[in-house]
Amino acid sequence: QVQLVESGGGLVQPGGSLNLSCAASPGILNSDTVSWYRQAPGKEREMVATITGPRARTKIKYVDSVKGRFTVSRDHVKETINLQMDNLKPEDTARYYCYLKSGLSDNDYWGQGTQVTVSS
Repeated sequence: QVQLVESGGGLVQPGGSLNLSCAASPGILNSDTVSWYRQAPGKEREMVATITGPRARTKIKYVDSVKGRFTVSRDHVKETINLQMDNLKPEDTARYYCYLKSGLSDNDYWGQGTQVTVSS
């Protein structure tokens, strides 16, 4: 069983930055795939960024709308997946969820989400 806890959301003005963190317990394996999803009111949940693989062969994907503004990374010591969000736009407003697909069991795990609001 994996537990995911997100943190770092909040209210920020357009052009501002936030750093989201997803803590996984008991930890993240190199075979796991971890993603950040977001869901805005009235919209479907969409994948924002995905990271998988060991340190030397990490694979990363982003949705086109955040390329060049968001950066996903893994902290191997803290067992966290971080999402650095820069140049935030009002359309980035959503609840952001951490998702882990186990490379061992193929099970899916979701966190409770953290709210990000971009508004002046």
